[in-house]
Amino acid sequence: MNTPPSPIRIGALVPLSKPGWVEAGRHLLAGLELAAGEAGLIDGRPLELLVRDTAADPAQAAAAVDELADLGVAAFVGEYHSVVARSAAARADALALPFLCSSAVLDALTEQPTDWVARIAPAQSRGWRVYADFLLKSGHTRIAVATQPTVYWASGTRILREHLAARGGTLIELDMSPLDAAAVCDALADHRATALLLLVGTPEPAVPIVQAVRADPRLADVLIGAPAGQPEFAEWHSLLGSDGTAIPFLRYLPEHLTPLGTRVEAALRERLGAAPSFVGFEGYDTIATLAEALRFHGTGHGTDAGTNTSPGSGTSPGIAEAWPHISIEGTRGRIQFSRVPGISVWQWAWPPIQVADRDPAAPDRFRVLASD
Repeated sequence: MNTPPSPIRIGALVPLSKPGWVEAGRHLLAGLELAAGEAGLIDGRPLELLVRDTAADPAQAAAAVDELADLGVAAFVGEYHSVVARSAAARADALALPFLCSSAVLDALTEQPTDWVARIAPAQSRGWRVYADFLLKSGHTRIAVATQPTVYWASGTRILREHLAARGGTLIELDMSPLDAAAVCDALADHRATALLLLVGTPEPAVPIVQAVRADPRLADVLIGAPAGQPEFAEWHSLLGSDGTAIPFLRYLPEHLTPLGTRVEAALRERLGAAPSFVGFEGYDTIATLAEALRFHGTGHGTDAGTNTSPGSGTSPGIAEAWPHISIEGTRGRIQFSRVPGISVWQWAWPPIQVADRDPAAPDRFRVLASD
């Protein structure tokens, strides 16, 4: 009787409970699972995802990396929240285990340059500059940001401020720590801002802010924006209805999906019971890319890859050596990694970037307002 081959274990980090962005986590996991199921055998062995909920908690993510390393995973994938991905990347780097990050965009994903970490999503500096250019071209030069004190929002604020200032724009920062939605409306009127960007969590306090601004006659011409992508997901529409339309956000999709992307879109729609967000495609592309690395460059843990119990004890870097050699057709274009100045990890340079919103005439439909 033949013993079935042991699987190649992959640790998948996903926010699946609050305060994590659960809907984004569901889409990410759907893409990861779909691609893992389609990957087939690698050296005669199937892929097996060991999924852990990060709940948007950096400490929980770091603990999950340690646990999964003890279980002998060949690599880590996933994560949506930047501050969580940064924690996971630091632990993976310390353990000398590969981490292919799916969705987190924070430029400084690791403190120092590393060969162990690569990223599918674009860097925040690139996407948010595209967004700032869209605002400027739309005539907005006095822009307010409602922000909360996290590394991710602080980074976004800095990127916007520097980019706008160099082009004659002004950024007004509204720290939400002492403010409520009514106070935000008063500040917008006082500063004569023509746009308000939501650099805050969702649904709180993003949803109350939108509702307050939409209801304030003083602010009828103020554009609301959400560069982090909150309006992409169905929860946004269910909570805000028509108030949630015409709010531009960033998403990482091309004008046309590749043939693979078209097929994956249909499969993800069936899994999710709804149209997939760009996060689902990021998940699929992550596993497709990692499978390519495993097929042609090994796992970095010898012939018994994925079953070792000594993290970082591989005979060669394997996957980590593969990043600069990978070139595959993903769902949204050809995926290749390179070293980008100012980015500490191997980076797909670049995924497509769009500025989009929900159409007021048909809130289930998205309009593409600008693209990179």
